[in-house]
Amino acid sequence: MILNRAPSPIDKLAIAVVHQPERAQIPPSGAREDALRFLLQTAADAKITKVATRPDGDGERWLGQAWPFPSPFQVTVRTVPIAEGVDRIEARARRSLERLGLPRGDALLISSAADLAGAEGRALWDRLASLKDRGLFKRIGFCATVEDGPALLARRFQPDIVQIPVNMLDQRAQRTGVLNELASLGVDIHASSVFADGLLFVSGEALPPEMARHSHALSRIRRRLAEARVDPMQATLAYALGLPEVSAVVASVASAAELRATIAAAHAPAPGLDWEALQLEPATIAPGSATRISSAA
Repeated sequence: MILNRAPSPIDKLAIAVVHQPERAQIPPSGAREDALRFLLQTAADAKITKVATRPDGDGERWLGQAWPFPSPFQVTVRTVPIAEGVDRIEARARRSLERLGLPRGDALLISSAADLAGAEGRALWDRLASLKDRGLFKRIGFCATVEDGPALLARRFQPDIVQIPVNMLDQRAQRTGVLNELASLGVDIHASSVFADGLLFVSGEALPPEMARHSHALSRIRRRLAEARVDPMQATLAYALGLPEVSAVVASVASAAELRATIAAAHAPAPGLDWEALQLEPATIAPGSATRISSAA
């Protein structure tokens, strides 16, 4: 089994830059580029080396225009859906590197494990393996949820990386042994959705309708954290960063200010919390709720 006991929490921390209007107001072009350069330089100065991207909108192009030089980052790229066809997936992965201004990427991840489970799953995987063999990507893997059976898929396809939602509110990946099983296969595990779609940072009135039934449980968890004098961001990061099976914790950030807050929370002393008591619904999270909790990158 490969356990990832990083000497510093920053060694595990990865960032996904958020460009959506609801998280980051898009400033005029010049100001946006300056803000993005400042965010990336802040990450570089903090010795963060991993950046996760998606093939959505202009995010890749904006990043490609804002990297520090020389860039210290290892960049992970995601595929477009299998519905667009295997040829299109390869072409778009190559295009992602062009938009990012990179000759090669660190990793290429299939965006949904369901794409591997379908009729074209093997052809899709073989295409990614070909891109790896050509040196365009150092590693390949897939994104999955607990419901996708990621360990079974890992046995079949032998990925380098599996990205899976892991957070304090939804601990099923740990509690059901999925992380341990993936680690035993020698897979690098990237934890996503570590902030649980921001559920700990909004009041009951602001919860999305499908999560309203969890308002009392969330209030209880917030109260436990307040009694322990632990900030919710510190708690959520400490849980994910403290998992020895996890090699990278992907935190979404929309600005340099958010990144600085994330870095400060990651460096805070690990709180002595009863993590099991801080799950939203231990091992019995309903499918709809799990989808919501696991939706953030």
